[in-house]
Amino acid sequence: MYNTGMRKFVFGLVLILIFSGSSSPAAFWDNTPVQIMQDEALNPVETTPSRLVRVGIGTNGFKTYEWDGATIYATGEYEVYNNKTYIGTFDGNNDVVVSMVGNIFVLKDSQGEVIEKVSGPIIFKTDFGFVGVKGLKRAGHDAVYRGQLELISNRNGKFHIVNQLELEDYLKGVVPNEMPVSFGLEALKAQAVAARNYVLSPRVKANPNYDVVDSVASQVYFGADTEKELSNRAVNETSGIVAIYDWNLILAQYSSTAGGYTESFANAFSDPVTKKFPSDEKPYLVAKPDYDNTEPLYDEDAAFEFYSKKHKSYDVKSPYYRWIREWNGQEIQDAVQANIASQSATGFVTPAVKKGETIGYIQELKVKRRGASGKIMELEIVTDDLTYTVQKELVIRRLLTKDGKALPSANVVFEHEYDEDGNLIYIKASGGGFGHGVGLSQFGAGYMGTELHKSFDEILKHYYSNIALATEPDSVFPSKRDSKRVFYSKDKKANLVIDNSHKNRYINVNINGADFKAELDTTERYNVLDISEYLKKGLNGITLHFPENKGGIRYYVEICR
Repeated sequence: MYNTGMRKFVFGLVLILIFSGSSSPAAFWDNTPVQIMQDEALNPVETTPSRLVRVGIGTNGFKTYEWDGATIYATGEYEVYNNKTYIGTFDGNNDVVVSMVGNIFVLKDSQGEVIEKVSGPIIFKTDFGFVGVKGLKRAGHDAVYRGQLELISNRNGKFHIVNQLELEDYLKGVVPNEMPVSFGLEALKAQAVAARNYVLSPRVKANPNYDVVDSVASQVYFGADTEKELSNRAVNETSGIVAIYDWNLILAQYSSTAGGYTESFANAFSDPVTKKFPSDEKPYLVAKPDYDNTEPLYDEDAAFEFYSKKHKSYDVKSPYYRWIREWNGQEIQDAVQANIASQSATGFVTPAVKKGETIGYIQELKVKRRGASGKIMELEIVTDDLTYTVQKELVIRRLLTKDGKALPSANVVFEHEYDEDGNLIYIKASGGGFGHGVGLSQFGAGYMGTELHKSFDEILKHYYSNIALATEPDSVFPSKRDSKRVFYSKDKKANLVIDNSHKNRYINVNINGADFKAELDTTERYNVLDISEYLKKGLNGITLHFPENKGGIRYYVEICR
């Protein structure tokens, strides 16, 4: 990331070499072990607890995240608490039925006997399996979860169910549900890094009680019973690795299929607070074609040529690489009329249309502005009465439905037909891609990994510009003298990147149990120190100890290939 020349550590005496602890696969609820790794990829390293993630659990079909009752169980012995107060221990054959009276939780056993009446939150946790919600299904399986379940009153007679668990365990329930394991290990590893970034720095927090939800509204998380061996391996082999830009975690947007050309963040998303559109640019989320000889698709002719044909692309295996939607005159009229009031409520339809108001007869869909990928940013709905201006790809997609379904993407061009009286009788939409098309394309990642034999870091650096793959940046300073990071290294190559703006002379470092003293170049703000020779294949631990009463030191470990 920085042009500072590479320098080797000036290491002091190795004081101690210690290893403790080990990693072993957990067991599924049916006691069948998940065979994650069978090689040295999980070297024993003294690890620190993972970051905790709080996931809002929805009902079947994700109809709501507010529950009025639930039956909680576990696959082994489990404990129940009212906040921090112990209620009781139950075996795996005894469920707890939870309902609410006002804002009070009523807990009953399987025979209907009242166990307790408490204000909550109610916490269910086990060291002997998984916890679950009776009758809740995910991907055809009973939904069971690592970590613990919390039931939190929302003060209107209902409650939220929150799964709190460690970050890496959460990712094991995300990756195989966001990407087919048939896409291969390298694509799954790219997905794991993107998903790790996504949950650590969500664009918006889902709810005060939880960080993300378990549906496509955040990223798909279906719990422990949907884990797969290969996707668990992908999570383990990227453990501790995130994508950063300028010392910050990136917002790792991803979608199913970009259509051969990703779009810039600003051209697809509005500011979540101010509603500004286009939003501010993110320099790592910029429009990029799969192949460099593709020119930007700002004008109608270029967009039509690209999306009406199948060009060479990483997305060619997606069923949504290219698609067509067709309406007769009445169908497009009905679709727009049915959706325009709800989409107007977003603030991106001008003039606004209220529920019950009718629009004039549609004469044309006129594209006024496209992004570099050809994605529509601004569309005019021309009627015989008024012209309505519609902004943002998601609003446009949800406005122009076919058989009740939104357009797969806003990478689309239109062809119109009229009768002899000039009335619109037919519209054909030719498009490419599925989703917002910003950042990583999942089908593209699969193609790059399996067909082009690209590594996960090459995949990520294609879709996210000018990033580093690294540990999450942290600092040490007089009041926080220690910082530890654990990360996976396949090739035993990494650099310790230090921001030494306060001109400290050295830093004490421990790598995999060995203590060193690293001299720092005080004439350079950024020191890049090659630590490759001290790494092992698999998990590595690094701890920085602040030695001087000067200003703080920021750092991260950049994974190199």
